[in-house]
Amino acid sequence: MKYRRSGRLVDMTEYLLRHPHQSVSLTFFSEKYNSAKSSISEDIGIIKEVFEQKGIGRLATSAGVSGGVIFVPTIDDKEALDTVHSICEQLKDPSRLLPGGYLYMMDIIGDPERMQLMGRIFASYFKDAQVDVVMTMATKGIPLAYAVASHLNVPVSIVRHEQRVTEGSIVSINYVSGSSQRIQTMSLSKRSLQSGARVLIIDDFMKAGGTIRGMMDLSEEFQATVVGAGVLMEAMHDKEKLVDNYVSLTKLFGVDAKDKKIHVEKGNMFP
Repeated sequence: MKYRRSGRLVDMTEYLLRHPHQSVSLTFFSEKYNSAKSSISEDIGIIKEVFEQKGIGRLATSAGVSGGVIFVPTIDDKEALDTVHSICEQLKDPSRLLPGGYLYMMDIIGDPERMQLMGRIFASYFKDAQVDVVMTMATKGIPLAYAVASHLNVPVSIVRHEQRVTEGSIVSINYVSGSSQRIQTMSLSKRSLQSGARVLIIDDFMKAGGTIRGMMDLSEEFQATVVGAGVLMEAMHDKEKLVDNYVSLTKLFGVDAKDKKIHVEKGNMFP
């Protein structure tokens, strides 16, 4: 089918957005739209300009017979910071206080649009880390992990506390929970992570870092390399955390249940 330029631009843009971090040859687009490669190159130049102006991402192109294009999602600093400030304001709502000093966060975690934005922020930050798989701990970290993975175009490996027969053979380790100092067990299906994979750990909340430390140790059992770790929120306290190399979107400095005040600020990802 022969497309007019306007039609090609719309369809190419949609295709690139759905296939981030994937090399797409000019031949593919040329055959798909029954158009000359020179016309496809011009189209890509238009899309590239708009993507960069709007802060959507960058298009990396390669020349030659096998030349193509790769869409790398990014987000400009202002949009990322505005998103995080909006989350902080939501989290300061006193009605979020739960017994024991906990915060209700499921409405944020369950918001697909908000998750996609946060996923894009993490994907932009780790865009050059050559991530092969995103790892998270069941259950509340799963939505954010999938959002990050969708922008990096990689699968998700879900670590669990309990063993499931539907996951086949597993690898289990014991780890020390940073908050309770109790010995716990985490496991991962042998089919869920390839040996030598480059792992990005994503979680919703980090207190002392015991769970993330455990996932790092579990990755070593697969001879995998952890290239980074990111959390939606980290709790700030005097105790030393069990991990050093991580980034956070927000920081929880304290909860005053009596006065119903929640002190939340932007995380260490931002200067």
